[in-house]
Amino acid sequence: MAESHPTPGKDPDASEVRRRVAELLAAYDPARVPREKFLRARFDAGLAWVHFPEGLGGLGAPRALQAVVDAELAAAGAPDNDPRRIGIGLGMAAPTILRYGTEEQKRRFLRPLWTGEEVWCQLFSEPGAGSDLAGLRTRAVREPDSGDWIVDGQKVWTSSAHLARWAILIARTDPDVPKHQGITYFLCDMTDPGVEVRPLRQITGEAEFNEVFLTGVRIPDAHRLGAIGDGWRVAQATLMNERVAIGGMALPREGGMIGPLAAAWRERPELRTPELHDRVLSAWVAAEVVRLSAERVRQQMAAGAPGPEGSGLKLAFARLNQHVSGLEVELMGEEGLRYGDWTMVRPESVDFYGRDAGYRYLRAKGNSIEGGTSEILRNIIAERVLGLPAEPRTDKDVAWKDLPR
Repeated sequence: MAESHPTPGKDPDASEVRRRVAELLAAYDPARVPREKFLRARFDAGLAWVHFPEGLGGLGAPRALQAVVDAELAAAGAPDNDPRRIGIGLGMAAPTILRYGTEEQKRRFLRPLWTGEEVWCQLFSEPGAGSDLAGLRTRAVREPDSGDWIVDGQKVWTSSAHLARWAILIARTDPDVPKHQGITYFLCDMTDPGVEVRPLRQITGEAEFNEVFLTGVRIPDAHRLGAIGDGWRVAQATLMNERVAIGGMALPREGGMIGPLAAAWRERPELRTPELHDRVLSAWVAAEVVRLSAERVRQQMAAGAPGPEGSGLKLAFARLNQHVSGLEVELMGEEGLRYGDWTMVRPESVDFYGRDAGYRYLRAKGNSIEGGTSEILRNIIAERVLGLPAEPRTDKDVAWKDLPR
């Protein structure tokens, strides 16, 4: 397909985006072209992330035009890139690589990430460094001869590690400085022989999370993201995007947890009581408030990178999901206590809403932990959004090696 470019000096508009979609469909009929080939062509046409730069899956266009692209391609029956399966790559790795990666890193990693040919995971949390992420112990030591980094440590709560080809990883590279200053950010090859992935069975019965052991894992310096010792700043970009990715998902009205509850209320009048009526109505209103707030945050993101406001959105998402899923179980009575399948499986994607009421109730318990605990998010909102005094931190200026274990 011949490349076409927007008019120089002018941002692409909806008509320009539709023209490029039409060109893509004319050259690559989705009914005849293999899925992978179509997705690659879509990326090369700048229709993967329209707000990304040209040559990196985008057009340098306003983010809002992505909805135009998605609608046109869906109407034509074009395949998508299975975003639930590659959500960590799309929502966390890609924006971080775009912001801090070298040109070589962007061109190497973004295309197979978006097409789903390479799944990503996130190696951040550790058994002793969850809420206090900056206290992590995983070490990366640089070899003087090769310049490579040798990584040893353990990570935990790693979604999709059993599927991942690559990981975003933070490790301690200098124990002699305060904990936030001695961290470096890497892109880790999950096929390295020193990487061991073990499943963590959850309360739902499945194992979407894993623990990952790193023993002598070799990472070339070319796979370092950002400057040595600047990993905390790079990781903050990842975490801000993660919170928006979790709490700011685009949903239609009655999308998410509120959908099954509203459907049961309408279709099962025998379950209704006057008291439950008020509670279901209140939950519906709360869900709509969170949905519209998420839309507003996505619109704000069109002007730049996500800020601490995303923490409020993710906090609201977790509280809403836990409240609504509990209300659904209560509404369903004995039927809500049934659990369809507790077989140990290792799913290919994270599913916040699927299966039955019992699954939704149990899975929602993790929403207030993953992507930053609700307690930590309240601190972020208090300090960075509301401007309240920070909590006392006695370890702020102490070298990591001198901190009590």
